[in-house]
Amino acid sequence: MKKTLVLCLTVLLSLAAVCAFAGDGSWERVKKEGKLVIGLDDAFPPMGYRQADGKLVGFDVDAAEEVGKRLGIKIAWQPTAWEGVIHSLNAKKFDCIWNGMTITPERAKEVAFTKPYIMDGQIAVVNFKEKRFKGLKDLKGIKAGTQKGSSGLEAVKKLATPPKELKEYEDYPKALLDLEAGRIDVVVVDNVTGRDMIAKRPGKFKILPGMISKEPFGVAFRKEDNGLRDKVQQTLDKMVKDGSMAKISRKWFAEDIANPKKF
Repeated sequence: MKKTLVLCLTVLLSLAAVCAFAGDGSWERVKKEGKLVIGLDDAFPPMGYRQADGKLVGFDVDAAEEVGKRLGIKIAWQPTAWEGVIHSLNAKKFDCIWNGMTITPERAKEVAFTKPYIMDGQIAVVNFKEKRFKGLKDLKGIKAGTQKGSSGLEAVKKLATPPKELKEYEDYPKALLDLEAGRIDVVVVDNVTGRDMIAKRPGKFKILPGMISKEPFGVAFRKEDNGLRDKVQQTLDKMVKDGSMAKISRKWFAEDIANPKKF
């Protein structure tokens, strides 16, 4: 009887080991399909946005396409509303979210993130001729704006003085239009996005000194798809090591902000 129990236990442990080695099958599924479907807000420069001819470009686009090339699969981009992007991921409308998504404790409860691949943060953008505000501490009694579902919503809460009014927009360009028109005083936006928008419209806006918060970007996967996440992570690690991520970063930001050692 004892030998039988030992034999059964040995078999069960062996099966468990085989299952653990096999993983969750998420990478095998994507590999078999030959494509990785990625959800994104395609109006989020410089991470992912449309050129005048409709072509999708950006830092995340270049990085993901390089990952796909190395893994031997195609990248299929699925534009989606950012406000419900995590719900859409978990509803299996795409395989991951790769679009400058900030890693937060709240989001980490719903998705499985890669390690940070960029350290971003939230900044305050005001009109170029604005004289009332010289720094973040001067933001009192303001009308602020940010994008729905963005990290800007949490960043606004970290201001020394809460705004008297907070407007949520479908995207940052709409928020900046209201800022330019004087309907709001400040736009709280991701650092990389804000700087990109300001560079394209010189003399219209400026950034107040300092950052409201520092926030890491990660690629988000469904909780059960750890095998797929780990495969992408391994590829990103190799790209950092061989300088490919630095090259892509310099293309879009004129500097290497994708080096984990600098985070």
